Amino acid sequence: MARLANYTEFWPHYLREHARPATRTYHYIGSVIAIGALIFALATQTWWALILVPVSGYFFAWMSHAFVERNKPATFTHPLWSLISDYRMLWCAITGKLPGELRKAGVTPSAEAEATHSS
Repeated sequence: MARLANYTEFWPHYLREHARPATRTYHYIGSVIAIGALIFALATQTWWALILVPVSGYFFAWMSHAFVERNKPATFTHPLWSLISDYRMLWCAITGKLPGELRKAGVTPSAEAEATHSS
């Protein structure tokens, strides 16, 4: 993947790389576990638990790219933008704004179905 010039260009690309609903679901699981691990570590001062934050987040995300989406995670080319986008995507899903963001990025229900059937 070529390096994109700015985050405004990256966000739609990120969504297209997460076209399959299952990929997004795995990302949500990892992100929620990571948030939970961070809260747990801070609340209990169990500092070793901080290792669970990146491990859980990346494990679920990378597994979804390897076995569901079958593409290379954006983490390798745009690590900070990818991390921001993981939580932005989760927030958009929680607030109901994700369908509109997906449409703007060109990920329509037919594109999701095509991505699902192309594997």
